[in-house]
Amino acid sequence: MNAPWLDWLPMLLDGTLITIQVALLSAVVSIVLSALAGLGSLSRYAVVRLISRAYVELFRACSLLVLLFWVYFALPFLQIELSKLMAGVLAIGLNIGAYGAEIVRSSVSAVSGGQREAGIALNLSGTQRMLRVILPQAAVRMVPPFGNLMIELLKSTSLVYFITLSDLTYEAMVLRNNYYVWTPYIFGLLLLIYFLISSCISLVSRLLERRLAVWR
Repeated sequence: MNAPWLDWLPMLLDGTLITIQVALLSAVVSIVLSALAGLGSLSRYAVVRLISRAYVELFRACSLLVLLFWVYFALPFLQIELSKLMAGVLAIGLNIGAYGAEIVRSSVSAVSGGQREAGIALNLSGTQRMLRVILPQAAVRMVPPFGNLMIELLKSTSLVYFITLSDLTYEAMVLRNNYYVWTPYIFGLLLLIYFLISSCISLVSRLLERRLAVWR
């Protein structure tokens, strides 16, 4: 008996598109939060440093699944109701952004003090030193760990299955219920699709790292 591949592919394709959408939107949220919290942790203002560190410590320590449940199921009691997509994006973005903030902070801190002194000698303002001298060099260091973090983000999107968002994992579970005897093949396809998307992220990360290294 042949596996009904043609019946599976439309559902898996729909789920893949939702997974990619969640991953892309979550990546935007997490990168913005990473930059704000990472640079905020190095601010000369104590209040900004405190807020940034509190965000990092809180959301790194929080289980992503529990955070997802809280955003989707608890916020409506506070009169804040989000769609399944936005709840997933917000929860994943907050969690991954906390890890990304440490990448930004450590990468900026790793730029030698001599570079900062050179910027001062050139009479550059603090903002100009950060944008023109420090961040371009720190960006080269950030790319590899951020590439790994984006792969972790992709894998985290599978948790939106628990709030019944029709992502790739959700569609695979529906297929499993309908075609139980083909479970190994269905989950084999699921693994393959996640692997292919992760490989694309790795490729983009390597190309970006190479491009930045050449520019440097």
